[in-house]
This record gives sequence, C-alpha cells and structure tokens, in this order.
Amino acid sequence: MRTQIVAGNWKMNKNFAEAEELIGAIASEMEDKQLKCEVVLCPPALYLEMASDYADESDFFVGAQNVSEHDEGAYTGEVSAAMLNSVDVDFCIVGHSERRKYFHEDNYMLANKVNRLLDHEIITIYCCGEVLEEREKNIHFDIVEQQIKESLFHLSEDEFSNIVLAYEPVWAIGTGVTATPAQAQEMHAFIRKVIKNKYGEEAAESTTILYGGSCNAANAKELFSQADVDGGLIGGASLKAEDFLTIANSF
Repeated sequence: MRTQIVAGNWKMNKNFAEAEELIGAIASEMEDKQLKCEVVLCPPALYLEMASDYADESDFFVGAQNVSEHDEGAYTGEVSAAMLNSVDVDFCIVGHSERRKYFHEDNYMLANKVNRLLDHEIITIYCCGEVLEEREKNIHFDIVEQQIKESLFHLSEDEFSNIVLAYEPVWAIGTGVTATPAQAQEMHAFIRKVIKNKYGEEAAESTTILYGGSCNAANAKELFSQADVDGGLIGGASLKAEDFLTIANSF
C-alpha cells in the first residue's frame, strides 16, 4: 500500500511567534486524531529547527521548501542539504512552480538538488505541472513527462524509491480554481504510467503522488478518493491548524 501524505507548504508566511503557535496547535490537535496519513510541515527555513523540536514529541515530519544545488561554499543566502539534515529535516520540496517561475529553476538544476538531498537521506517532494497555456494547447502531458524525465530519470530504482511526486496544475495554485477530481486522477494515472515505463510496475504502484492546486478542507475528501491521488501538497489551507488537519483527516 502506498504511503498517504499531507504536506503543508507555508511558503513565505508567519513570523516566529505565529509559526510556533501554528506548529503547537497542529501538534496538540494531532494527539486527539487517529490519522491515516503521514503529516509533513514545511515552514520557512528559519523555523525548521523549532519544527523539528516539536516533531520529536509529536507524530509529524518536517520538510524544507527548498535546498541549494551545491554542497557548500560561497553561495550567500543558500541552505545546503547537509544543513537541513543537521536539524533533522525529513523531506524537502523541489521544483515548486513558484521556484521555477520566479527563480528560473530548470529541470537540470532540480536534478542536482535531488542528488544533494539523496546524498543526505532526505526525501524529495518533486513538483511537476503545467501552466494554463500548456493545458489549452493540449501539451500538458508532454510537459509533465519532460519535467519528470529530465529531473528524476537519472536515478536508480533504489534511489527513486525516495521520491514523492506532487502534481500541481499551475493554473490552480492560489487561484481558488481546482482541477476537477477527474482531471487530477487523469494526470496522476499518467504520471504513474510514466514511472512504470521507466522503473516497472512495482515501483510505479509504490510511488506516492500528491495533488497540489488549491486543495482545501471542502474538496480534499473527493480529491483523495481518486485511485491514484495519495494525498496533497497544501498551500494556503495549511496556515490554519483546523483546516489543515481536516484535510489530513480526509482519507
């Protein structure tokens, strides 16, 4: 059975006191819930050590939102995989559409980031997805397949087992527009087929594929009921403990 995951991507939100309050609220409320999924909190880098301290006493994992493609050196402002590992980070998001758009990250740079994370035993949440223009041109499957192949298919089957995929239709991120459950399922099934063609059926069936695109407390249950949707990468709805845990309780 595939691992079901709900990961909260806080993006660039919350000051220190607000972050501690939210982490504490999630940790406290999780004590009373028997969740069927793994929960991953991905706060800004400043709060990762604090999140790890809470995680030691709770049942959630800690994820970073980004990592450098370099091991170490004169890269002002960057955070390395070794640094993330040293504060007990379990997961790291790579290739989010905002990183691709605003910071011009391409698939080959992302491949290097994946390599750095694997070197330090951190699970990659690799994001892929199309913009609206690509979907309207009916090339969305080609775009997603290219993103996966160019960033991940240099990995061995054993290395690939440490990858979580997250499909994020860029046209549905932060817009309030959500892909229909059928649209999400269609792309998730396609992604699983791409993996199967490279690594075989067993690898494909064991790979967790998350949906990320305006998933919220109201639509999570229907999205997660789809055969190939194994959870969500949650943006805005992860900033409220009650909403986030409602989503996590949607399996």
